[in-house]
Amino acid sequence: MKKIVFAGSFIFSSILAVAQQTQGKVTYQRVTNLEARFNINGVEQVVPQTRKENFELHFANNQSLWKATEQEQEDEGPGGDHGGVQIRMVVAGANDVMFCNFDNKTKVEKRELFDKTFIVDDSIRPLKWKMTGETKTILNHKCMKATATNIRQVTRMTMDDGKMERKEVSDTSNITVWFTSEVPVMAGPGEFQGQLPGLILEVDVNNGKQTYQAVELTEKADLSEIKEPSGKKHLTPEEFKKEREKLMKEMEENMPGGGGRRIRMN
Repeated sequence: MKKIVFAGSFIFSSILAVAQQTQGKVTYQRVTNLEARFNINGVEQVVPQTRKENFELHFANNQSLWKATEQEQEDEGPGGDHGGVQIRMVVAGANDVMFCNFDNKTKVEKRELFDKTFIVDDSIRPLKWKMTGETKTILNHKCMKATATNIRQVTRMTMDDGKMERKEVSDTSNITVWFTSEVPVMAGPGEFQGQLPGLILEVDVNNGKQTYQAVELTEKADLSEIKEPSGKKHLTPEEFKKEREKLMKEMEENMPGGGGRRIRMN
């Protein structure tokens, strides 16, 4: 009798394991909040800007493909002309494509910068996550909360009288995510790939400065979408950084004078 019960339990567990979702497509909305600070002839103006964008994550066979959808992106905020400066938010990565292989912990990205396209090969670097024990339901899936701190070097740009200044500064991001082990894949939105033992459905960076929210999850993936972006020349992250600096310098040299204007993006 004990053997029969054990066998039945084993079969039931096996059915549950098979039933776990290991492929699908997630649609996310990313919301980015920034402030443009203007100092025009000694008068400072702060212009808040919000940008909403939709992205797709396809995952299957322990791989994923992240890309923007073809829908129009939405800008919210005053915009318009501020002392002769036209405001339009451009968020890095809006048209990038990222392919990840979780078995060998690598990623290949198609990065667009101005009118040029680059293919960048890199490795996946997990953050140090702390489980909080909190849970909630997202899209009918039980999710667990995890937090991490990410410290990295970023480029801060300031334009003063038409001259663009770039400075490397240390940036600390406090990150909160909600992930579900009911979908046991290490995928997630944007840079949050290969992080946790379950699909990430929600991300908050620095208390709302940038958020990702899953709005739809399907059980089938388009396998033809999950492939490495192609390109003739592949770069390392260091090589891409040098190319980016070169293009930024060219843009700075071609920029006209600003006439007493100072602009900084936060």
